[in-house]
Order: sequence, then C-alpha cells, then structure tokens
Amino acid sequence: MIPFNKPYMTGDELNYISEAHANGKLAGDGPFTKYCHQFLEDCIGSKKVFLTHSCTGALEMAAILLDIQPGDEVIIPSYTFVSTANAFVLRGGVPVFVDIRKDTLNINEMLIEDAVTLRTKAIVPVHYAGVACEMDAIMDIAKRHALLVIEDAAQGIGASYKGRALGSIGDLSVLSFHETKNIISGEGGALAVNNEKFIDRAEVIREKGTDRSQFFRGEIDKYTWRDVGSSFLLGEIPAAFLLAQLEKSQYITDKRLLIWNRYHRAFKELDGIGKIRLPIVPNNCKHNAHIYYLLFNDSNNRDKFIENMKEKEINCMFHYAPLHLSDAGAKYGRSHGSLDITERHANSIVRLPLYVNLSKEKQTKVINSVFEVLESLQ
Repeated sequence: MIPFNKPYMTGDELNYISEAHANGKLAGDGPFTKYCHQFLEDCIGSKKVFLTHSCTGALEMAAILLDIQPGDEVIIPSYTFVSTANAFVLRGGVPVFVDIRKDTLNINEMLIEDAVTLRTKAIVPVHYAGVACEMDAIMDIAKRHALLVIEDAAQGIGASYKGRALGSIGDLSVLSFHETKNIISGEGGALAVNNEKFIDRAEVIREKGTDRSQFFRGEIDKYTWRDVGSSFLLGEIPAAFLLAQLEKSQYITDKRLLIWNRYHRAFKELDGIGKIRLPIVPNNCKHNAHIYYLLFNDSNNRDKFIENMKEKEINCMFHYAPLHLSDAGAKYGRSHGSLDITERHANSIVRLPLYVNLSKEKQTKVINSVFEVLESLQ
C-alpha cells in the first residue's frame, strides 16, 4: 500500500534527543525549546514565538489572550479542523461560519465584512493547503472594525503571501507540527506573537497562569499565580526532534514542491475539461506543497475514486467535514449566508499521497492509477 502520508526523518532526531536526555532537562523551555523559538522567530519574522504541546493549545492560548467572553463572535471558515472553532467555544465564544473561495478553498474575504456584528471580536483566516488567504483585505477589514486577526497557519510553515511568511501578518498566529504536517515533532505547535502587547501575558498563560518563566530567568525571587492559564509547554524531547526538522525545513519544502509540481504537470490535461479540477495557487502566494488534491464534480465519483485507488493499493483521503453541518457546529456556532461552496468542495475533494520519501516510481504508479480510475468512471 502506498500510504497517504509517511513522516520524514532527517537523521538528526535521535542525536538531538540523546543530547536532550544528557542535558538532564526534559520539561519545557530547555535549550532545544529555545533553539526552536529563535529559529521560528527568524524564519517567520514574528516578535515572539512560544512552542506549545499542539496547535490546538496555541489556538486556546490565542482565545485567552483575546479575552473571549460568552457571546463574543469569531469569524472563521466552516471548512477547517474542529480546533479552529473549539478553542473559542471553550471560552464561550460563538464561531460564525462564512463560505470559502472557489479557487483556493480559503475563507472568502469578500464575505467577511457582512458577517461583522457588534459582538465580533476577531477573524481567523485558515491558510488551506499552505496557500495564503487574501491577507491584505482581511487585515483592512480588521483595522476598520477594530478586530483582531489570528492566522491559523497550521498548514502554512514555509509558505508566504506577497513575500511575507504565513504566520507573520495577523496579531497572533498558530502553527502545527503534528506528524501529518510538513515539519513535525509528532505532536506539537507554536503560538507566534506579532502584536507586542500580547507577549508578556502569553508567557504567563503558557505557564499555568504563573510568572514562572521570569523566575527561571532570575528576574523575580519567587513565582506566583497571576492569571488564567494552563500547561501549554512542549517538552524537550519533542523540541529536540523538532529542531532537527526545522534545520532541514528548506530541503523538506523543496522535496515536497518537486512532488507537487510533478502531479500538477501530469494532470494538467485533465483540468478544465469536466473530469477534475486541480489546485489553484494565486500569483501572490508561494505555497509549501502541503497538500495535492483533486476536485471532482460530485461526491459519488469522489467516493468511487477513493475506493478504486485503494484496490490498487494507493491510499487517498477526503478532508474536512464542514463544521456548520456538525452537531456541535449547529449547537455552538452559526452560519452567515450560504455555504454552498464549502459543502460542494467538501464532498468532492480527494487528497493524493504526498510525502518527502515518495519515490518517483511510486508517484508514477499513483499518476497512472489516477488516469486509469478516472477512465473507469466514465
């Protein structure tokens, strides 16, 4: 079976883990955590980065930093992972779902302003497949309505918008290093702070609501409880693993782009003739080859395609079920306007295998099988 995803190892992970063990510092904020913080701050251009145990944890930190209160509204796409909404629901917030664009599957920036109410607190654009949302328009809406922007860049490391790294544009941003992402630590994430006013409080929230980090830096003689918070730190073992990945991040991105572009060239003849639609990357976006997908005309063909590819020992996947159609989405959130594009694309998308060590021979098998299966679906 050709898997959909296979975590890539650079070769330095175990060496760094052994070093972390020898250091005798396994809890969070050890040397490897600090190396990762500096690397990400330099890479993204954020004022401060904090590693977290997950991207979900980073989103929950963002919700606390925004002081989300019961009834506060947060505008998000319905086509995203549940954590994007759940982090705010946990604080009593109301996710307001708007539709996505036909081309990028990102939140449709033209629909955001009409969804703004007196209860709106923030906009959370999600950079789907590592392709940037239209951030200039989103930031302009936020500025005119005094809203905050949290970039969900879980899939966006190594990608950019008009030359700016994803994660560097909003007031806050979140990254994921889950094993399904390009750069991994098994589990893990990060909160990137671009608005300086959030830096000090973010450090306290991340450390169970205490000023423990200041204590360890020798800035105070004892630490105490100062704010709400939780244990959001990533341990040193996964941080050591992550550093090995970050150091090879350009190599990883380049390899994935090579595979992505090979798919794109192979399927070009199918695009626009009614069989499938290929990914669209706007000229002002530099993506990171996180996902290569095909869009079908209907869910029946999509489901048959996935099953037929499985019979050929190739594991292809669909993706998100729209949040607004879920039980929890109906209970805790609300939809603004039609979400037809979200529903249509969610029922028609197929993601193809894409990982660093996908050989040219195996990719050729995937490509040939796609053509064979599509022909059988006529």
